[in-house]
Amino acid sequence: MELIKPGTTIDFVRYTKWALLFSASLILLSCGSFWYHGGLNYGVDFAGGTVVQIRFNQPTNIADIRRALATVNIANITVQDLGQGGNEFLIRMPASESGSQDLSTQMQQALTGQFGEQAFEVRRIETVGPRVGKDLRRKALLAVLFATVMIGGYIAFRFEPRFGVGAAVALAHDVLIAAGALSLMNMEFDLTVVAALLTVIGFSVNDTVIVCDRIRENMRKMRRETLAAVINKSINETLSRTIITSGTAVLVIISLLVLGGEVIHAFAFALLVGITVGTYSSIYVASPIILFWAQEDRRR
Repeated sequence: MELIKPGTTIDFVRYTKWALLFSASLILLSCGSFWYHGGLNYGVDFAGGTVVQIRFNQPTNIADIRRALATVNIANITVQDLGQGGNEFLIRMPASESGSQDLSTQMQQALTGQFGEQAFEVRRIETVGPRVGKDLRRKALLAVLFATVMIGGYIAFRFEPRFGVGAAVALAHDVLIAAGALSLMNMEFDLTVVAALLTVIGFSVNDTVIVCDRIRENMRKMRRETLAAVINKSINETLSRTIITSGTAVLVIISLLVLGGEVIHAFAFALLVGITVGTYSSIYVASPIILFWAQEDRRR
């Protein structure tokens, strides 16, 4: 019933250079996407604007809603189906100097002219100003950086500095690639995505700590073996746990991605990419840094 049989001897260290080349390619692709799109596609939370949630009495075609809103002189309006049987929609409008009240009023008048006054109800209106959005962007970035640095510092204190550096680099690697994937897909980057990235950091460091702890234990037991052999043995011993833990999480996230609707689509996508890459980075980013650090110490 075991997923990975005891005594498995996969030579992970052998493919380290290819893995690092693969990671560098993903990071370059992410940076290229940021440059091509002019940065991330910030949602209302970070760019400012107005969100209006509307519920129709009868199932309504999203194309008809967009056609009605096209008569309003407001640029870049987006409409999302909340997955409530075609009855409930989320309308996003960019920030405007005329004020959110005028925007929402124009939007409601356009929908009333198309569907009638009793055909829908406005369930909520949320507005974020441009200055507030900029402040939220800064705080979100600081939250991700602070979490990465603090986790790396704790692991360096709990284990050794090389373990902490490996963990911090792996976390930064995971966050950058997950954000790059969102940019490639041109998905909105909002507060829910920040929550997903912080979750990825927590999940990834958990896997990294397991691998690092096993490496430290085996370093004490296998004093005559090379560090490369110790790392290989440690990864093989924790491989079953890694695959089962990450695999079950990925199955749940795929369910959210497929069945959760458009509202949490970016959140689920960021989690899926981040946890997948985080599992990979525990083996092929954090561990190689520990090995390279030891090799540099010996050369010096």
